[in-house]
Amino acid sequence: MNDLQREVNKRRTFAIISHPDAGKTTLTEKMLLLGGAIRTAGSVKAKKSAKFATSDWMELEKQRGISVTSSVMQFEYEGYKINILDTPGHQDFSEDTYRTLMAVDSVVMILDVAKGVEPQTIKLFKVCSERGIPIFTFINKLDRHGKEPLELFEEIEAVLGIESTPMNYPIGMGPTFRGVYDRSDKTIEYYGEDRDEQTSREVSDYEELQAQLSNNTDEATIDQLIEDLRLLDEAGNPFDLDAVMKGKQTPVFFGSAISSFGVPTFLKHFLRMAPPPASRQSSKGTVHPDDEEFSGFIFKIQANMDPAHRDRVAFLRICSGKFEKGMETWLHRTGKSMKLSQPQQFFADSRAAVEEAYAGDIVGLYDPGVYQIGDTICGSKNTFDFGRLPMFPPEHFAKIRPKNAMKHKQYVKGIEQLAQEGAIQVYRTPKFEETILGAVGQLQFDVFLYRMEHEYGVDLLMERWPYQLARWVVKGEVPDKDTRSDTRMLIHDYRGRPVLLFKNEFSMNWFLDHNPDMELADSPASVPEPK
Repeated sequence: MNDLQREVNKRRTFAIISHPDAGKTTLTEKMLLLGGAIRTAGSVKAKKSAKFATSDWMELEKQRGISVTSSVMQFEYEGYKINILDTPGHQDFSEDTYRTLMAVDSVVMILDVAKGVEPQTIKLFKVCSERGIPIFTFINKLDRHGKEPLELFEEIEAVLGIESTPMNYPIGMGPTFRGVYDRSDKTIEYYGEDRDEQTSREVSDYEELQAQLSNNTDEATIDQLIEDLRLLDEAGNPFDLDAVMKGKQTPVFFGSAISSFGVPTFLKHFLRMAPPPASRQSSKGTVHPDDEEFSGFIFKIQANMDPAHRDRVAFLRICSGKFEKGMETWLHRTGKSMKLSQPQQFFADSRAAVEEAYAGDIVGLYDPGVYQIGDTICGSKNTFDFGRLPMFPPEHFAKIRPKNAMKHKQYVKGIEQLAQEGAIQVYRTPKFEETILGAVGQLQFDVFLYRMEHEYGVDLLMERWPYQLARWVVKGEVPDKDTRSDTRMLIHDYRGRPVLLFKNEFSMNWFLDHNPDMELADSPASVPEPK
């Protein structure tokens, strides 16, 4: 094994997905604490506190107590180089999450023990499943009352369509919660009464397990535990690492992130089982992580991470080869060469210069405005492309203009930069060049207005529009007299492609019935760009 292969095998790059409030940011922080990356964890709930969740660096996130951007956190732990991508938990930012999931090799899915599989989890799981990403499940909040473990396994399999296999099993729940039994290591991990003390003890069989628990656990809890474990041994899904790697089976762990219980055990097992950086398909064929030639793609752009410097950072997922500071690279989309002279690695809102990085790592590149989401960067003139990243059709629309006409320059700059980030979609009306915003969810409008005011100094007037569907024109001409009606409207996207807005499915179907030569698409991917 050469040095490049050794470095690649050390990497673990994963995202954490969940429904809001399942404990995603808390689990992230407890992992960072284990790795020594931080000394104290913030609290997402404590909005008025001086402490805030480490990964929630944007001021609006701190005020609302939610994650609305994807943060990147990198640290070392027990010989592994770990890249965590903490995705937005709010469904209005599913597009950002979707793009982030294109940049990872595995996923940790968090479920609330009381709520089980929730709607946003289903949506995000579907994205992972379509890509065949290995998924590891952490069932959180065991110190509270919740659903029975066997019921949760059944729910995971019925709702998500994936096999589940518990790696550990809870001993009680809520007030009776005493810890977990590790099925593979055959150890009891005790949950201390003071909620800080955690000890573990190895047992040889279920009889010894029963005897050990009899000192601090009621008989009914012990009997239920033994009965469930025997049932799993006889009828449960045996652990199959090959099935896990194909996204067909999810290993399940139990714990309580807020108290850190079960997190060290989970991280130990996860790092051992999770895959290193995988090969990726490109326009030239399969690209392997240990290929000598450097390559990567931009999956996120973020402006104003440091408000004092008004900087703009493009997040690059390295796919192959070795990255070195100052190296010459080529941008596939333009064919132009560029030197990557100011690379950075991140820990939420803090950053450090990076001299070298390998496949699986996430590197922040200073962006003077040349990068776009989905761009492929190569280490030679013979460039290739990893393909476009997906774009969601917007479901909410609004017309905007600045309150102060003297702020026009800042207004144009802010819209341009935030649109290039993918934070919002921008359109224009054909005749008057009015600015129209498109969003997947209402909260995107709120964040856009906030950022325009606080990062660009521009207050906006916003007029909501009653349309719900956007469809790109693939074929056919929209009649001039029909550019606007009560049920539809014609606008253009940022590349000048015609887009029809409809109030609802009925109005769209009526239009297509009366214009049989028209062909529409819900994404610009299949629409040629104007010449």
